[in-house]
Parts: sequence; C-alpha cells; structure tokens
Amino acid sequence: MPRLVRVAVPVPLIRLFDYLLDDSLPAPQVGCRVRVPFARREVTGVVLELPTSSDMPAEQLKPLAAVLDEAPLLDPGLIANLMWAARYYQHPPGEVFETALPLMLRRAAVLPESGTAALRLSDAGSAAMAQATTRIGKLGKQLLETLAAGPTSVPALDDQHAGWRAAARRLKARGLIEDCRLHASDSPPRVSAPNLNADQQTAVDAVSAALSSFAPFLLDGVTGSGKTEVYLALIAATVAAGRQALVLVPEISLTPQATRRFRERLGFDIAILHSGLSETERAKAWLAAARGEARVILGTRSAVFVPMPNPGLIVVDEEHDASFKQQDGFRYHARDFALVRAHSLGIPVVLGSATPSLESLANVDAGRYRLLRLPQRAGVAQPPSLQVMDVRKKRLDHGLALNTLERISQVLARGEQVLVFRNRRGYAPVLICQACGWSAQCSRCDRPMTLHRGAARLRCHHCAAEQRVPAACPQCTLSSLAPQGQGTERLEETLRERFPDVPILRVDRDSTRNRSGRDAVFEQLHGDGARILVGTQMLAKGHDLPGLTLVVVVGVDEGLHSIDFRAAERLGQLIVQVAGRAGRADRAGAVILQTHHPDHPLLRALIEGGYPALARGLMVERRAAALPPFAQLALLRCEAKTMAEVTAFLEQAIEQSGNPANGLALHGPLPAPMPRRAGYQRAQVLIEADQRKRMQAFLPEWLALVRELPAARKLRWSIDVDPVEMG
Repeated sequence: MPRLVRVAVPVPLIRLFDYLLDDSLPAPQVGCRVRVPFARREVTGVVLELPTSSDMPAEQLKPLAAVLDEAPLLDPGLIANLMWAARYYQHPPGEVFETALPLMLRRAAVLPESGTAALRLSDAGSAAMAQATTRIGKLGKQLLETLAAGPTSVPALDDQHAGWRAAARRLKARGLIEDCRLHASDSPPRVSAPNLNADQQTAVDAVSAALSSFAPFLLDGVTGSGKTEVYLALIAATVAAGRQALVLVPEISLTPQATRRFRERLGFDIAILHSGLSETERAKAWLAAARGEARVILGTRSAVFVPMPNPGLIVVDEEHDASFKQQDGFRYHARDFALVRAHSLGIPVVLGSATPSLESLANVDAGRYRLLRLPQRAGVAQPPSLQVMDVRKKRLDHGLALNTLERISQVLARGEQVLVFRNRRGYAPVLICQACGWSAQCSRCDRPMTLHRGAARLRCHHCAAEQRVPAACPQCTLSSLAPQGQGTERLEETLRERFPDVPILRVDRDSTRNRSGRDAVFEQLHGDGARILVGTQMLAKGHDLPGLTLVVVVGVDEGLHSIDFRAAERLGQLIVQVAGRAGRADRAGAVILQTHHPDHPLLRALIEGGYPALARGLMVERRAAALPPFAQLALLRCEAKTMAEVTAFLEQAIEQSGNPANGLALHGPLPAPMPRRAGYQRAQVLIEADQRKRMQAFLPEWLALVRELPAARKLRWSIDVDPVEMG
C-alpha cells in the first residue's frame, strides 16, 4: 500500500492534490510544509491529510519532492478555520493556505532562529565605554550607553533612538557592538497603568469574566474614551494567565504608536506583523507567535492567520475599517475571520470602534454580540464641537475659506496644533488646458490622472500608470495647463505660503511610502515640531495628538454624492474619526466641515445626534431596502479586453443559475462603477440573498458550473462574498 499525502497546493483550483510519499522521505505531519511537483515547476504546499486511498490511480500520482518541516507550522484548529474560509469565500484552498503563511515560509526557506534580534556591547565596546576615549559621535555614544545597561532588542532600539541603524553599522565595523538574540523575559513596565474610570472597569470586568470561553463583545467608545486602556488591561490579564493575545489594527500607520505604548506598559517585546516589515522580520514574528514565544501579537489584516498555541484573547481595533477586507486574491474579512477563530479557540473577541459598522450594531441588536459602552472621553477631555461652514458664496484659497484660514491663525497664535484633512493625496486631481479644455486622462482607465507636483509626474491612482507632466497642452500646444481641485500637496503649499514660519507636516501614502520615510514622518507627528498637519485618512484614527485643538475637513461634499450604498456610513465614520483627533487633552477642540450642502441630512444628523443618530437612520434605510446587514451580497466580477466578451460571460453565468430559490436573486450584467481599469473592460453580476445560509447553499453549485464555461479559462473573473467595495 503506497503512502499518500494530501496537500493544499497554491494554484487557482478548488481542490486538494494527492502525492506519493517515497520511502526515502520521513512521513510529514498534518500542518507541515512540503515541496511538490506541479505542472513543470515545484511549489510549497501544506499537508492537510494522510489518506489511505486516493481518487486518482496510483500510476498518475507524482512523488513528494521534500518535507520541509519536522513539526507542524499550522495546528488542526487553524487548518479547519482556513478550510472553512476557502468554502465560505469560494476560494481555492491552496491559495488560502498560501495567504496564511508569511512570504518567506511560502518558499523552501530555512526557518529563522527563534528569539528577538538584539544588540549588545562587545568586550571592546565595554572597554571603550570605560576609557571614554573613542570618538563615536553623539548617536553612537547614546547607543553604547543604552547597550551598557544590557542587550537591547531591535524593536526597543527603534523606540528609543531614531536613525540608530547607521550608527550601529559603524560601531559594528569597529567591533564595539555585536548581534545577539533575546528570548522572552519580563522587565518592569516603564509606564504604570492609570486608574480606569467606571465605564472602562465595567468593560474590563465583563470581558475578564469570559476569558475562558467564546464571547464576542462590541466596545463602542467615543474617540478619546480610553479603549486602548481597556485593551491593555485585558491583555495584561491574558498574559498573566499564561495565554497569548492577538491585536489587529487596520493600518500600518497605527502600529508604531501602539507598539511603543504596549511595550512601555507591558514590559516586554511584542511580535509585530505587517507588510512594511522585511520578509525575515515577518517570518520571525510569525514563528515567535507559533512557538508560543510571543505573548502579544500586534498586526494588520493578515496577522489574523497567525498560529497561537496558548490562545487567550483577540482584539480587533477600529473594527469598522474597510482595510480589514482584502480587495483582491483571497477576499477575506479579517474581522469576520477573527470571530471564526475565537469561536473555534473558545476565547473572547473584542471589536472596538468609536463608529461601529452597521453589521456589528445589527449583531448587537440580534443578541449575538454583547455591547460595552464608553460614552465619555477619558480624564477631563471634552468632545469636540462640530461646525458646518457654508462655503457656497465664499472665496476659497485652493480649497480653504478665508474664515477657515483666520481660525487656523487664531489657533496657532495660542500655541496649539491644527489638522487640515483632505482624503485625496497628490497636488490636484485634474490637470486641464484652459484654452481648449483638454484634460490629462489615464489611457488605461478613462479616469483623470492626478498631478503630483513634487515628483513632477501625472499618476493614475487606479492602475499606477504614470507619465511626465507635459510642458504644453498635447492637443492645442498652448502653455495653458492648470491644476484643478486640491490634494494634500496643494493644501500643504497653500498653508506654507500663508504661514511661512510655521512647521507643517504632510502625512499621506506618498510621504510614508517606504519604511524610513514612514518612521521619520510618524516620529515628527508624535513629536513637538509640527504645528499644522495636512493629511489623508492615515491621520483619521488611532493617533493621540494632545496639542491638536482644530480639525478642518476639506472635500466633505465628495462623499455626499456616491452611488455606493455604504458611502453615507463611511463618510459619517470618517468625519467622526478625524474629528476625534481634536481636544483630547485639557483644551477644547473644534471641527470645521467645509461644505456646499450645509443642510444635507447626513451632516445634520451628525451635528445634532452624532454617529449613533446617523447609524440609527441608516439602519432603517438599509432594512427598508433589504441591504446588508439585513441581506447577504456577493459579486461576480469579470474583466476582458472587450465589453462584449465580459457581457457574454456574465450572461452565460446567469443562465447557469437556473431558477434560484426564493429569497435569492441575480442582477446583471451591471456596469462596474469603474467600467474600464488598467486597459480592461469591467462588469459584474450582483447576487442577493435574504439569508446567509441560502447564499452559501447556492454559491458552490453555481460556481462549479460557471468554472466549466469555455470562457471561464480565458477571462479574468472572481467572486467576492460579502463585498465591501462595490466596484
């Protein structure tokens, strides 16, 4: 009887693959990585079963090439969760398992060493410190002084010394310091925990009482209410019980501040997982969690897949954020998968937000989540006042009303900080010719290209195409090109002209594109230097800026006129989140919303009742329209070089549905909100169901038929279950 191994192979096929295990190879355990031949190449897969028989004849089975792991990387519970996700999201299981592994572990790589990378003084370094004669520069001296107290981890050095790596390279070259590895050990917390207020303590007590069982909680706390203090208290209790805690945040920009705060309070290093790290750093953090060495794991979306041998708690901060939904490939939602994992592990999960998603609020109403409220700001801080500024008859200086500029001047005169928020990066969204009307369009997307003046480039924010800015109009050859509208670059320029002696910091994807730039920007952000901040949604959440007392929101109107049924919810969340940066200390905060529609119902609801009033109104509208969270949606998307090909495929797909059951309907083919992107024509079919189980019963059988269509192998198409973006 041949030995068989069933493997999840990273290929776009909805099945597992059987391989023969040669006698020369050790038998792998379920959850181990293996190298297998597929087509004309070798790939890394994950062992899911050791079956006794196969549907394939033995002579057609290929032999396993190599067993990469002695012990499993994935535990049975996580394997079961990932197989559930493959079924729920209708995605090839091999690609699901590939997504769950860090990039380094998707190849036949040797597993990195355990422990945390660190530096220590060499004998020569100790002698140099004692003699105090070596010329090493200010930063080099600071680094040696830190290491003189004992070996220090790389993450801790990141916290303590900005730009230390260049100095460390020089010290290493001189033999004064050397690499080492630290393993988990306690050190006294550098910052003591504050006393919790009554609402915070109630929340901590409620979750603590459920630390040994599955219990989902929605922590609905206004901005500045101290949700992080609740998280920290729960994490400390979890770690004290010998268990691990996983904390998910939506954006890389939130991890440095959270990391520093967690380390200072908890007294030990935590594992960090996000795409801004190197492959090796991510693999080491992932393995530290999988080996139980990391007691706290902090990461963005994909950190939800990290194995935890001693699970105790999962926290999803800013649970409403759309960043938790993967928009390509394996289109999972990290918040929803966190709930599945917590249920499987039998541990509590805390979803935190100042602006909870309507889905989570509906789950509270249905009794599936327990609601915990933090209705007041912590300490003496008061909620900011929201003010609608009618700019219909006002002259604007590149998007800023004169009244707004006067308010900014007053705030600066008091020594306080200002945030000008514009959720559009670049200099201007459109470059037009004032003589003939030509505008710079992306030839691949039929959308305007954004002018980035600093880089002297026109860039498409949809397909990443870019080109140089023409010196004259390509159509009429006149030098009449002018930018229209404003992005963060233009606002920064305007404010520098208006306030030439005031330090200004721009925070957007362009200014934080690489790791060094990101670190430098966020060091300035949380320092005392910048008096005016200009930024996108990267600044809208999570950042504690005690000197900030005025927030100006530019471009509010763009969110009021969208065909996406979630647009109102998102705009309300964005306004409340960015408003929450103001007045978080002992000084009152104010928020100015510049708009041409001061009487819009959404703005009136926010002004008069805050986010709860807006959410209640939107829930009524969604229920009446049978939209999520009161219905289930899926999108079948297709793109090809011609719209005729796209339409024909989608029509054939609809035909394969036969007569759907009551409570389920297919609509389309519908044009995508962006009908052409990156040179491809795009359209979609919307699938609606009144119940989740009806959708899940329909999709597998229908998609199996769709995959058999001749065009299915020629076109690009995908299924998105529970879509967040409707385009």
